[in-house]
Amino acid sequence: MIKHVRTRFAPSPTGFLHVGGLRTALYAFLLARKHGGEFLLRIEDTDRTRLVPGAVENIISALQWAGIEFDEGPGKNGPCGPYVQSERLPLYQKHAQELLAAGHAYYCFCSAERLEMVRAAKIANKLPPAYDQHCRNLAPDVVTQQLQGSTTHVIRMKVPHEGELTFNDLIRGDVTFGYKTVDDQVLLKSDGFPTYHLAVVVDDHYMNISHVIRGEEWLSSTPKHILLYQYFGWQAPLFAHLPLMLNPDRSKLSKRQGDVAVEDYRQKGFLPEALVNFIAFLGWNPGGTREFFTLDELIQEFTLERVGSAGAVFNLEKLNWMNQQYIARMDSDELLKHVKPMFAEKGWTNFSDQYFKEALVLLKERVILMPDFLTTGPFFFEAPTSFDEQLKAKNWKAESAEYIRDVARIFQALPAFDAASVEQAIRAYAIEKGVNVSALIHPLRLALSGAAQGPSLWQMIAVFGKAEVAKRIELACKTLG
Repeated sequence: MIKHVRTRFAPSPTGFLHVGGLRTALYAFLLARKHGGEFLLRIEDTDRTRLVPGAVENIISALQWAGIEFDEGPGKNGPCGPYVQSERLPLYQKHAQELLAAGHAYYCFCSAERLEMVRAAKIANKLPPAYDQHCRNLAPDVVTQQLQGSTTHVIRMKVPHEGELTFNDLIRGDVTFGYKTVDDQVLLKSDGFPTYHLAVVVDDHYMNISHVIRGEEWLSSTPKHILLYQYFGWQAPLFAHLPLMLNPDRSKLSKRQGDVAVEDYRQKGFLPEALVNFIAFLGWNPGGTREFFTLDELIQEFTLERVGSAGAVFNLEKLNWMNQQYIARMDSDELLKHVKPMFAEKGWTNFSDQYFKEALVLLKERVILMPDFLTTGPFFFEAPTSFDEQLKAKNWKAESAEYIRDVARIFQALPAFDAASVEQAIRAYAIEKGVNVSALIHPLRLALSGAAQGPSLWQMIAVFGKAEVAKRIELACKTLG
């Protein structure tokens, strides 16, 4: 029985954080928080050929942006550190020697060329490209001679030749692997660094990890890991292998068909709350029809029992919709906090916060991503100085200048300049002139925004204020004729 929940996210620093990695981290975080446990970040950097400078910092930044705070990890040292595998090499080497001494591992002296020949031959014969165990039963004096001769070598684990191993996956139920399908995995490489398989078992044991939550691609490695737990005489954690993330065509999510890095979505202006909410539903279902959850609500609702085993489709249209909904639900203060820095970059600084907030409230129903505020409503911050010829032909008639100049004078006399008063005044003037109100609405919108569509015209006029409206109307009349 697991008395205390400790989970971890253990990425390799090989680039930007993948959205699949974000989901793994999220589920591990939610489980730990729900049960009052700890969530750890461990950096698995033992594959020295794939390291990318700055990747660790990016992973930490992406997790923090998403609101996923780890309790122990790089920069947050705890009792089980260090939390970077390259700083734990003596521990792995010690345990590799223990396996050798107990007869659960062996030295392998095969060259890379020989291994490739074996692999090619097995593939040609339609067999799994596993190691042929050539060095598994070398005589002790041969092993000693090779070691004394400084022959390049690795250490491999001994997998039983017969039998099978069954374990319970918290998502998939009982899973069985025959030992004949399990390779004699390399545990310690020739450079003294461990492979994932040795390091993950040693680290999860010494970091007291109760639940290992990881992607489906690691399912076939689990029998190797459970064997190692048995060889060391340690209790294995509980395992949960998450379903694959899929493209809409049901292929594995890959950069060839779209963005896969959290950073991509962050740069495009997706809100962290929307992305986390969306990612949470890629495999997990709380039951019912509710779709919007805060992080605290996800913590309360999350259970591994409600994570399915079928692949989850990453639907960008659904993510766009969810982000749009989050923006639409934000109050003006929160919107301003997100958007004001972008406005400053455009030079839109000569406005009060109140004006910004009133404009954002009118625009937010029409945007999907935060940068859309820059393209959806620039007319709130810059008066139009030129007009599209097609819009002019459609919306500006011979009498338009006369009508909207009259409207501008009417506006000046209004005691209250709110949306309702503006609408009432325009409709009353249309009746007075005996014209359809559209004969005023279309040229007014064109004069004030340079566009044919946008937020409520009445509300937009109220936000602009009397002086700005009068100025824009006169400029448009002179420009459009």
